[in-house]
Amino acid sequence: MTSNVPNIVFKTRVRDESIGGDNPFRWQDVSSDDIFKGKKVVLFSLPGAYTPTCSSTHLPGYEAKYQDIIDQGVDDVYCLSVNDAFTMFQWSKHLGIEHVKMLPDGNGDFTRLMGMLVKKENLGFGYRSWRYSMLVEDGKIVKLFSEPGFSDNCPDDPFTVSDADTMLDYLKS
Repeated sequence: MTSNVPNIVFKTRVRDESIGGDNPFRWQDVSSDDIFKGKKVVLFSLPGAYTPTCSSTHLPGYEAKYQDIIDQGVDDVYCLSVNDAFTMFQWSKHLGIEHVKMLPDGNGDFTRLMGMLVKKENLGFGYRSWRYSMLVEDGKIVKLFSEPGFSDNCPDDPFTVSDADTMLDYLKS
């Protein structure tokens, strides 16, 4: 793990009413600097949109604790997954996410450079992110909570330290 977040460009979709029609979205490149520079950010990463623990607990947990996290001086909370922008958008819409920002790492570039890219071929997922959360201040990783047992084709899905409560406890300490 590096002390700085990887410097990459995320391929995102943003709402743009000037486009009109049923799909008023356009592509927008967002850099690591756009997200992290001069800000205090909580980012959590998970294996995949619509998957059980990610959908039932991980993302909803951060959404539920969003204001508590922001109240600790955090500027933004991001959910990252090795999924495309369309999937991330529809997943957040499906779950009613209003506050946590969705960050698609479709090519897995950020995840790979974080050293968190793992094979999940045993589940038919290909390459995905290991589950983790981190506090980043001005592009520097201050604290990283990585789930135990980091490995390719992990037979289970550890979820013990990357949850919103663990991050919130750390922020309050």
